[in-house]
Amino acid sequence: MPSFQLSRRSLLVASAGALGCGRQKAIGFRGYCFVANQESRSVTVIDLNRFRVRKQIPLDAAPSAVLAHPSNGKVFVLAPDAGTVYEIDGPSLAITRRAHAGNQASDMLLSSGADALWVLYRDPASLVELPLDSFRPNRRVRLPAPGTAVRLSRDNQAAIVSPDGGNIVLASLTRGAIDRTIDTTAEPSLLAYRWDGKQVLVGSTPDRSVTIYDVPTGRVVVRLPLPLEPRNFCSSADDGQLFVSGDGLDAVVIVFPSSTELDQTILAGHAPGAMAVTHSRTSLYLLVTNPESGKVMIFDISTRGLVAAVQVGRGPRSIHVTPDDEYALVLNYDSGDVAVIRTRSITAPGAATNRLYRPAPLFDLIPVGQKPVSAAILAFA
Repeated sequence: MPSFQLSRRSLLVASAGALGCGRQKAIGFRGYCFVANQESRSVTVIDLNRFRVRKQIPLDAAPSAVLAHPSNGKVFVLAPDAGTVYEIDGPSLAITRRAHAGNQASDMLLSSGADALWVLYRDPASLVELPLDSFRPNRRVRLPAPGTAVRLSRDNQAAIVSPDGGNIVLASLTRGAIDRTIDTTAEPSLLAYRWDGKQVLVGSTPDRSVTIYDVPTGRVVVRLPLPLEPRNFCSSADDGQLFVSGDGLDAVVIVFPSSTELDQTILAGHAPGAMAVTHSRTSLYLLVTNPESGKVMIFDISTRGLVAAVQVGRGPRSIHVTPDDEYALVLNYDSGDVAVIRTRSITAPGAATNRLYRPAPLFDLIPVGQKPVSAAILAFA
């Protein structure tokens, strides 16, 4: 079996793919994609070198999230209602360990040193450390109210959003203790760190706003009103732009965290949802799901222009890009499959085409199970 390592760039030699009378074969990405299927209570493993299902791994509870370790060939799967985390070994594709530290979980992340998994529990309200050497609960950071999501800064600090508590908790994973609690003026819904970890951006769905807080002091830097209810954040590759989508407007709002200002709003299809950023050979693209129409809209980030649209399946909910930026994997929640977009097939329409954008071909469509909700990519070393 191959050894594994998740790198930010992997070498890939591929030929151009096309649909029609026959598609040239392309050399895929040397790795696996692990897809968590909520209703099927399973994890589907896709061989990305051949774009075929390698194995179905049954679970005894419904999963919600998957994480891949950057170097040791392990994948972690969270089953929130059971409060359980499963460890899957990449080479053997078998569940090797499991851990349980509470009755109901919300989210999880790896520490910056990748030596521990931290699991956010709602019951009891806490952030629990699972050192990877033992995979047993260790330090526990007790929270003032249940959290719904956790994000990591470059300084190994975790930010936990708590809508019920109306606050953001900043906790040092190095010390295993709370740094400070920020009481928000509007109910928090989602968050993201600025690239340097000095500010945290908090979206509020009820308030239709993004508020930027100073991490060292907890003070408000600026509140930015939005024309939509923010539900999805996505950062550009250099973290210089934050893209926001949500209910109430068929558009994506662009925020510049460093200058703490709104840039512009771009139309992004009907009811845009989850997003991802990927490089092509010459451009940087923003991919935006349209769950109700089953499409992914693709924008050139430098020009903000719509360059392509791809019909991907029913209910696309999330997009995961291979580390070499050659493939975008779209999880279709309603149709139970993964649509594969090859970024080399994305080309802007020429000036003489008289079209605003061109339809891009779908590279592949892989059935995985009922209600796929999350995925992680593990690369061969």
